[in-house]
Amino acid sequence: MKIDQQAFNQIATTLAERFDSLFYIDIETGHYVIFIPSEMFKGEEIPMEGDDFYALSMEHGRKYVHPKDAELAKRIHDKKNIMDHLAKSDYFSATCRLLIEGRTVYIRHVVMRCGDGKHALFGMENIDEEVREKEEQRKAMQSIERMARLDELTGMKNKNAFVECAHEIDKRIQNADSSLNFGVVMCDINDLKFLNDSRGHNFGDEYVRRACRMICEVFPKSQVYRIGGDEFVIVLTGEEYEIREELLENLRRESFANGRSRSGPTIAAGMSVYDPASDARFSDVFKRADFAMYENKKLMKPERIVMNPAVAKEVEIPVPEDRKRKLDALFEALLTVVGEGYVYLNDLKYDYSRWAISLVDDFGFESEYVYHAGKIWQNYIHPDDLMPYRQSVDSVVRGKAKVESYCHRVRKPDGTYIVIQPRYFILNDDEGKPEYFGGILVPQ
Repeated sequence: MKIDQQAFNQIATTLAERFDSLFYIDIETGHYVIFIPSEMFKGEEIPMEGDDFYALSMEHGRKYVHPKDAELAKRIHDKKNIMDHLAKSDYFSATCRLLIEGRTVYIRHVVMRCGDGKHALFGMENIDEEVREKEEQRKAMQSIERMARLDELTGMKNKNAFVECAHEIDKRIQNADSSLNFGVVMCDINDLKFLNDSRGHNFGDEYVRRACRMICEVFPKSQVYRIGGDEFVIVLTGEEYEIREELLENLRRESFANGRSRSGPTIAAGMSVYDPASDARFSDVFKRADFAMYENKKLMKPERIVMNPAVAKEVEIPVPEDRKRKLDALFEALLTVVGEGYVYLNDLKYDYSRWAISLVDDFGFESEYVYHAGKIWQNYIHPDDLMPYRQSVDSVVRGKAKVESYCHRVRKPDGTYIVIQPRYFILNDDEGKPEYFGGILVPQ
């Protein structure tokens, strides 16, 4: 095979920037001339001209091709395969991986038929950088798409992902998929707005994260979506669908315990299951779960205000809603900074109090919200300590002492007494008049 040297130089110069190696081969016989020797195989002594390109390429394939691409490489270098491709088209290419000094390198093999129809150019193009850039771009796009479906605060799937889930389920409903069984649990975090307003959004954010962890611990195998500021949805399938009633009860039980102890989030929850006979869309199931959640919320949030029958007639003007909210805000702030003891706070204008849940539980109060709590509380104090108790409270209310700390005995529901040390205080209004009377009762 005679190759004009000038033509050889022109071809080599033109293609050297693209190809790592380039062979000029006789398609039928396999005779070859190397236009561009490979930089990747510097250690190999490959003759610049030879009689069997196909055997040479197969031998190098066994040495350098990545094991997972071995079968592909055999097809790329197979004489019959090359001839079949070139009979249909003047050009074809395929990509495989090589292992060069322990590193994976992506290579594009290109075969181009020459004008005489008898010869072809066989080139290897190092596209490793190109492939890895595309892979990085693909991962970046996946990350962007994934982030678009994730809630930033909790890391759970967000409303976008929830809408996609609903659409997928709708397709299965429309296709009358007989294997489709699912349930929906709708959750709403109680009092999040109040916490944001009274204790700040950082506290509210952490409260949401705690609520999310609580939900995920109860439903560890189900898809959990945060679809709003205080709203979560769980789509139940498989194992957790089968035990859905038990799981819902677990969530409600934990929420109730948190509410009693003030130790964690309280969550209203309602559930509904798919009924093929009546549900035409996912939204039908979702709406029932949402309604069930609000019914549960009504049961969780009644504000039971207790009045001692002996003093009920003294309530002339019920406390207005804005005063209730202010009392709650001050009480929550007080509860946050107090490390121990029972806490209570009384609105002096309406003689309306809020008591810590722990105090309500330990002494048998009917509610944490009470009118004329001072008169009720006196019934719990040991008769011998009643006079000193009244004197200490009066001293603080009249401004004779900023903080009064006088120990006295208080009766528990079982009839026994414990000694507590109260720390009473007064909060004045803008005019300097007493507005709130509070206390921290520390058991001794």
